[in-house]
Amino acid sequence: MVSQEQRRRQLAREKFLRQQQRRTEARQKARVRNAVIASVLGVVLIGSLALYTTGVLKQDDDKTTTSAEATPSAEAPSKAPDPCEEPAKGEVAKKTWKKEPAMSIDKSAKYTLTLDTTCGAIDVALKASAAPHTVNSFDFLANKGYFDHTKCHRLTTNGIYVLQCGDPTGTGTGGPGYTIPDENLKDASLKDNVYPAGTVAMANTGQKDSGGSQFFLVYQDSQLPPSYTPFGTISDAGLKVLKKIADAGESTGAGDGAPNATVVINKATVAAS
Repeated sequence: MVSQEQRRRQLAREKFLRQQQRRTEARQKARVRNAVIASVLGVVLIGSLALYTTGVLKQDDDKTTTSAEATPSAEAPSKAPDPCEEPAKGEVAKKTWKKEPAMSIDKSAKYTLTLDTTCGAIDVALKASAAPHTVNSFDFLANKGYFDHTKCHRLTTNGIYVLQCGDPTGTGTGGPGYTIPDENLKDASLKDNVYPAGTVAMANTGQKDSGGSQFFLVYQDSQLPPSYTPFGTISDAGLKVLKKIADAGESTGAGDGAPNATVVINKATVAAS
């Protein structure tokens, strides 16, 4: 017998997946339209990677889709006080590269990713041996200042519970210009299709090996298909920061939107320990 709570969660996941499918289709139509415009103008448009998130987590905070699904007469949800500080001064470096960086990390070493955010520091123990391509890419991008001054553009508070970051455009459609392979999808931590609280995983477009720079941080156990590379574990102190962000809610009131908290990564660093 399925309990009402289990049924509620199942319906929430199904709704979330339907929303992601619509967003993917919208992005595909947009790419076709842009290609036509480019051919007329004689301009070559370089498309950025569609975000990923989690099958569900596709990098993509489609405000148009969200607003279209909202009830026209619904009032904007009231916002909780912003628990975060003002971002550090600086500009986002919107760089792209044509191919995945050459392997430069020591797969046997221990690495820590530190996200110095406006809401507090989030430390992540990286899984270099299990997800070397992913960790190597993060090391490369962090050293290039790719994540610095970028917003975490998406917070989900219904069905799945994640904060999504890593897009310099802040729209959910940005990427580094290259993709990396899926890794570590049979990690021992992923049981019964649940990404446990404290997991950091790659977002993707829903296609195999489509990860780029967008990633999500799980602040509460979330049921998802094992399609998103788990490559790190958040410290207890980092989880408290995420909880603070989640408690402030998201912009739509529907469980999926921009975080009300001003979440900006002032500086991202990867260091070997």
